[in-house]
Amino acid sequence: MDAAEEYRPHRVAVLALDGLLPFELGIPHRIFGRPRDAGGRRLYEVLTCSVRPPGPVRTDADFTVHAPHGPEALATADTVIVPASHELGPVHEEGVLTGDLAAALALIRPGTRLASICTGSYVLAAAGLLDGRPATTHWANAAHFRRLFPKVEVDPDVLFVDDGDVLTSAGVAAGIDLCLHILRRDHGTAVANDVARATVVPPHRDGGQAQYVNRPVPDPQQTTTAHARAWALGRLHEPIQLRDMAGRESMSVRTFTRRFREETGVSPGRWLTRQRVERARHLLESTGLSVDQVARDAGFGTAQSMRQHLQAAVGVTPTVYRRTFRARDAA
Repeated sequence: MDAAEEYRPHRVAVLALDGLLPFELGIPHRIFGRPRDAGGRRLYEVLTCSVRPPGPVRTDADFTVHAPHGPEALATADTVIVPASHELGPVHEEGVLTGDLAAALALIRPGTRLASICTGSYVLAAAGLLDGRPATTHWANAAHFRRLFPKVEVDPDVLFVDDGDVLTSAGVAAGIDLCLHILRRDHGTAVANDVARATVVPPHRDGGQAQYVNRPVPDPQQTTTAHARAWALGRLHEPIQLRDMAGRESMSVRTFTRRFREETGVSPGRWLTRQRVERARHLLESTGLSVDQVARDAGFGTAQSMRQHLQAAVGVTPTVYRRTFRARDAA
């Protein structure tokens, strides 16, 4: 058997339940359906399946979708994603799986990566897969979720939670952040950024960012911090002072800091650090620059400073990070 015959892309099974949100169902297909390797082969194969034999699945809109696969697809998946549904019945009301759902989940192989979008987390929790683990769900359901599943460590204030082989996301669009995070974890920043650009979404919103921002849509009569953020992104290699960013918007530091947090969910300092980490990751993956040079170009100044921040963000040193993703590219 030659290499072409042996190749099989990472299989993602998306479990479509009655009452599903079509937007969420489409997220995994959009994010994982695009990336290719250097030879043009798909990195992922995305399958939509139901707990029943192939056929129609009701949505919360005025149309149904056709699931071309039955629950047997879960048995061959490398990753299983459960989007939200508005018809979870006993799962949502009592925290108990229905018979067909329990039977479907039992087909999943040990070691398969599991993920949920929005209230899809109820399914994972009802199956006992989140007991003793950190997780999140839509902020509006967090209190109910906590009462129903007291063994789960619920964090209602984040976009997504990565607990290794089990990942959960907040409501709706946070599913995009989660899937991009998985893609970045699997294949690096450059691949994830390419997909994000094609999807016209931010390439990275950290999982620790707040779900609910007080002013998600700025008042058109008020100055925003967008110009300051764009200015800073073009100068990450330089020292950037808070007063300089505030000055770009003609605001006091205090007003700028408050507005910045309202618009992004994080402080200017934390935002800058995240952007520099992303810049460092991109350079480590895509260039042969020394670690010292990457640290300078990303704005960390020293390799030690970059090492500390990268270790905190992704759990590995710059050298290990570069070796990991270069090895994947070579493979």
